[in-house]
Amino acid sequence: RCLFNVFPRMAEAVVSNAYTIRPKKDKFRPLVVKELIHKVLVEALKEKQFSTEGAKSLTKQLCDVIKERLKELQLPRYKYVVQVVIGEQKGEGVKMGCRCFWDSDTDNYAQDIFMNDTLFCVAAAFGIYYY
Repeated sequence: RCLFNVFPRMAEAVVSNAYTIRPKKDKFRPLVVKELIHKVLVEALKEKQFSTEGAKSLTKQLCDVIKERLKELQLPRYKYVVQVVIGEQKGEGVKMGCRCFWDSDTDNYAQDIFMNDTLFCVAAAFGIYYY
């Protein structure tokens, strides 16, 4: 019985380390993102009146628009989380807070607040670098 290698010798591919731990040049800039959020909120809410029925769909629409505008910034390897809260303006105080476990060198957030006579809106966008 004769044993021999039927397959020709395959060239071994050299693979370099593809892990990118830090953004090379573009980072999530809170001031740029705050302006982006502010423009979206003013465009969408300047003539709106508070409606309990419409608040749910409006928050979803605002989240989608903000997320799409963030994607237009073309920050490589960043993932986005957008949160929008709409409430009725009754002269009462509202406090909001959040906690995140992240890398402070690469990850960041921006927020903006819109208010008129009948409603308030708080929008926050989080940019998380994907290792």
